Amino acid sequence: PAGRRAATCLGHVLGHVPQVCLAAPRLARQRRHRAHPSPSTGPSPSTRADPLDRSAGAADITHITALRPRPRGDAPADTRQSTQVDEHGRPQTQTDSSGRPTCPAGRVPRAAGRNPTKLAVSSLADSAATNRTDAPPDAAPFGTPARMADDAVPPPPPAAMSDSERYLFDLNGFLVVRDVLSPDEVAACNAAITAHADEAVARSDSALRNAAEGSSMYGDGPPRLDLGGILDWDAGESRVFKSVLAHPRLRPLFAGILGKGYRLDHIPFVLMNNRGGEGFALHGGTVDCVTGEYSPDLAYSCRAGQVRTSLLGCNVILSGEHGPDNGGFCVVPGSHKSNFAMPPGMVDGNEHGEYIVNPVAGPGDVVLFSEGTVHGARAWRSDVQRRTALYRFAPATCAYGRSYFGGGGDGERGTTAWPARFYEGLSEAEAAVLEPPYANRLDRPNIAEDGTVELTTRSERKRRHDREVFRTKYFLRFGGEKVRGLAIRSGPFVGFDLFILGS
Repeated sequence: PAGRRAATCLGHVLGHVPQVCLAAPRLARQRRHRAHPSPSTGPSPSTRADPLDRSAGAADITHITALRPRPRGDAPADTRQSTQVDEHGRPQTQTDSSGRPTCPAGRVPRAAGRNPTKLAVSSLADSAATNRTDAPPDAAPFGTPARMADDAVPPPPPAAMSDSERYLFDLNGFLVVRDVLSPDEVAACNAAITAHADEAVARSDSALRNAAEGSSMYGDGPPRLDLGGILDWDAGESRVFKSVLAHPRLRPLFAGILGKGYRLDHIPFVLMNNRGGEGFALHGGTVDCVTGEYSPDLAYSCRAGQVRTSLLGCNVILSGEHGPDNGGFCVVPGSHKSNFAMPPGMVDGNEHGEYIVNPVAGPGDVVLFSEGTVHGARAWRSDVQRRTALYRFAPATCAYGRSYFGGGGDGERGTTAWPARFYEGLSEAEAAVLEPPYANRLDRPNIAEDGTVELTTRSERKRRHDREVFRTKYFLRFGGEKVRGLAIRSGPFVGFDLFILGS
């Protein structure tokens, strides 16, 4: 009997071990949450400014801040959420000062449920009619991996894309990467954007609008603002933007998704929305979401344990809390594997909104997504101006954009350089990302996952043989001479370009 009682007691203790293990990280996150209450995001007269008002009715822009913790929506102070847990670490229902539940449908406070391998699919529809109030207490917004504490020392960058990252990207078609840029780097980007704010161009004409009028993505405020030139700016202003090309945290992901020798495909730019600003109807897809036609130039595939996409979007969040509360970038998880066009009304966000989600992301975070994943943007609903730098990368042999055709970036044939100022101050690794599309084996400088640059080449004997056979300079090292009317620019590397010349 004594032995049976001992075994029973031991079993009782061991039976609580999983609960303790699960509760510990929740309680730790909760202590950080309580130690840093969320500030109000409402504008004040002393901080309001309007540097980007280029069209009638443009909303005022509140002061941009990179400080964390981040604002939690636009609720008044007495309805701010605070996560409370029971003795087992399970989140309890939040209430406001009158005792009413305040947790919005489809999500819980960010302090809870941040296990990236335990994602909960929740309804994030734009319309209040689709909101749910029966979300499980441990559910988290879709695609929200854990965030470091503000005072935590960041871990060293990974040497390769992890199995978890590969699985989540293959599963969903997108990946949220937390805290890629530091608060100081975010602040530097925003200062540069503000300095060039008067150069932003509004998408004010009806021909430039990206959502159908009257749809849930159209918005009721001023049009979106587009600001180019972020790699053209002076060294101090462009340095952080250029660092994205070969960022230690992103390099392994770029290589893991695009393969060896990944390259910049589009000229990056900053897009901005004030409150009520227009979103973007759903678009893209390995199978076009509107026509149902296969799109090889956007295609996603997974073969032999390797994920690949023909074009990768890279959203660098610089201000504004993106998510179901405020809108912004949205995606249809898993649509990169879809084989059919979307049902009527879904492209504009008017139907099946529960399958369209807004990944939670804020300043310093990066959202990577296959262009084969159907994506768009919901109208912006925050007083803090949305600022996002959008890059697109491609595999070494793929090209969607045409910017590399002309030295001025205007698409004219003649040189293979990006605009000259893109190259100023670049490291060898960053410059390798600006190479035009051609095969790795043809003298291509390839950026490795550790940031080193490797040259993949063929023997000089084979080069001479090709010149004898084809009577053309396919593999010669050029230094700016004219070849059959084609001006060659070697750029930061000498002889790393392949040019197939017409007869």
